[in-house]
Amino acid sequence: MSDPTEDIPSVDYVEGSGIPIRGNDIDTDQIIPARFMKVVTFDGLGEFAFFDLRFDDEDNEKDHPFNEERFQDSNVMVVNNNFGCGSSREHAPQALMRWGIDAIIGEGFAEIFAGNCLALGIPTVTADHETINALQQWVDDNPDGKIEVDVRAETVTYGDNEINVSVDRAQREALVEGNWDTTALMKANRNAIEETASQLPYLDRTRSDIEADD
Repeated sequence: MSDPTEDIPSVDYVEGSGIPIRGNDIDTDQIIPARFMKVVTFDGLGEFAFFDLRFDDEDNEKDHPFNEERFQDSNVMVVNNNFGCGSSREHAPQALMRWGIDAIIGEGFAEIFAGNCLALGIPTVTADHETINALQQWVDDNPDGKIEVDVRAETVTYGDNEINVSVDRAQREALVEGNWDTTALMKANRNAIEETASQLPYLDRTRSDIEADD
């Protein structure tokens, strides 16, 4: 029998350039305003990431890293504390991913937001305040500099620095072992799920009731 995770890539290492997003308690409504969530699919959400922080009421650009040319190819976001708090909208990490973000380094993340990132294969790794501030400053000074996020080893390397970071154990295992995509796992195990469901009497009664109504 084939391994159900064989088509799910392992995410044990991410590298790229950084983009600093400063401020504590940046909530999901700031990441993706609610009015942009009335969509059938997540396609195109990237252009609306941080929209109200990036544009005024007349759609003129504000001063924001996502508007800066030097960060347009960045894929590693560096944030402060309690990032992704507020309502538990999966559109928030979807918008960030579709903008181009592959990993997020921060002081701390809202639990549900981190879980929604995991479902997309986006690592959320943490370090202390001083470490994050130093990394944000380095990114400002070196917008094209390479950042390496080693999920397995729980380290981040940039410039001449290697720092220790924390990755939630369950998140690290899911990413490294390639079983973070629960939808793909369910599809891969469809036969086993259907077999188990067929042995549950309450599901069988529900199925019989539906067939009787037809």
